[in-house]
Amino acid sequence: MFGLPLEKHLAFDSDRTFEFFADSLKEISGSGFDMKELLYNASVLAHYAQTSTVSVTDFPSPRSLVCVFDNFIYETEASLGSEVLEIAGTHCLLMAGFFEDQMRNRHNVGWYSSLGSSFFYKASLCEEKKIRAEFLKTMSRSFEPWRQRHSRLSRELRVTPYLLRMDAGKPQ
Repeated sequence: MFGLPLEKHLAFDSDRTFEFFADSLKEISGSGFDMKELLYNASVLAHYAQTSTVSVTDFPSPRSLVCVFDNFIYETEASLGSEVLEIAGTHCLLMAGFFEDQMRNRHNVGWYSSLGSSFFYKASLCEEKKIRAEFLKTMSRSFEPWRQRHSRLSRELRVTPYLLRMDAGKPQ
């Protein structure tokens, strides 16, 4: 550990970021969760952890729930396709879940939770692929429990000391 530069220990690629969130969500979720849903939620968190709020190549990470309103409510929902509705749902999941404590004083998190669930449901109705449509419906139904898990994970990470695993640079 001491022979490697600190940057080597702090560098995370997309796979390691995904693994971090998948492992963390497993740890706080206990039992009784669907693995596909867990992996999807880990991918959402990993994606937004690596996407700038000013990205021009991807849909930018939202800065707050105001962005969700401005981007997906203020604009006409009827013109939004399955992919954009799913993104709207993930933005609600991220901001009303992982960033709940920061959003709670300015926004009605419960309203955004129901909004996120409805975005996933509407995305399922627009989705042409049956299996994908069913998964989006599942995410709509399980939105609130996953939102709560995101919120709990955020709190856990804030109270956990800054930890660097000793095996951070070693192949697994």
